[in-house]
Amino acid sequence: MAKPVSVNRMLKLMGNRFEFTVIAEHEQEGNVAIDAAIDEVRRIEYLLTTFSDLSQTSLINEHAGLSPVKVDEEVINLLERSIRISEITDGAFDITYGSIDKRLWNFDQNMTSLPDEATALKSVGLIDYRNVVLNRDKSTVFLKSKGMRIGFGGIGKGYAADRAKLVLQKLGIKSGIVNAAGDLITWGTQASGHPWTVGIADPEQTNRPFSALKISDMAIATSGSYEKFVTINGKRYSHTIDPKTGLPVSGVKSVSIICPSAELADALATPVVVMGVKIGLELINQIKQVACIVIDDNDRVFTSNNINVI
Repeated sequence: MAKPVSVNRMLKLMGNRFEFTVIAEHEQEGNVAIDAAIDEVRRIEYLLTTFSDLSQTSLINEHAGLSPVKVDEEVINLLERSIRISEITDGAFDITYGSIDKRLWNFDQNMTSLPDEATALKSVGLIDYRNVVLNRDKSTVFLKSKGMRIGFGGIGKGYAADRAKLVLQKLGIKSGIVNAAGDLITWGTQASGHPWTVGIADPEQTNRPFSALKISDMAIATSGSYEKFVTINGKRYSHTIDPKTGLPVSGVKSVSIICPSAELADALATPVVVMGVKIGLELINQIKQVACIVIDDNDRVFTSNNINVI
């Protein structure tokens, strides 16, 4: 019997770097399966992107405050799950985050001060997931206020990774990894039979891990300020904006969520950054099959109750 081979492909999808690794009986089988997974991610990108006027997301945004838009059941389902995440995170995750006035934020060396609280609050005035009206019977979405925008940036890559995994499994791939720009999902084992492992980046030296986790049959997503931030008056501010205040968050450098679904891991990572160490971990500890590692601005490591980092 031939020894299984590892087939790998890396390319840009959904504006990000995607990497597919599959364990197959031979290279041709692996490449055919990866082609199908790429087609699935491209299908989802076409559905969800805000960079095309023809996508269902763009049509919803274009008709904000005017009329409901008929969409695929898949979009309704994803919006329903997004709204549930918004509810459990008390709005720290918000699918209408696209409504933010981006003119306030550049997060480069020219940014030397924060806007005043009133200006910041005004910039997020249209963000409110409760103003998304879903009609399942008619399969429509309506944004109540003109200027409102939804965007799937906080959940779409994870959703695409989960869908790509399902496509690969249906084609007989029993082991693999789909890595959607750091939001990744694994199943099975490496060709050697060893479990898949992933390194958690050291926030100060992102090219080296501070910890490694065995994550076969699990997903992991990491969010944080270690790649994009500004320091103002000695305080570090993440590029993540709190949807409630319009101000950048501080206190957390990195959050990694580990759970069975890449979509859920993707959706929970950023809100835990917004909520902060204490409240964020309290939330994760209430959700079954979800674990969390948080690194604060002082490089202290905190974990949820169901995980141990050595």
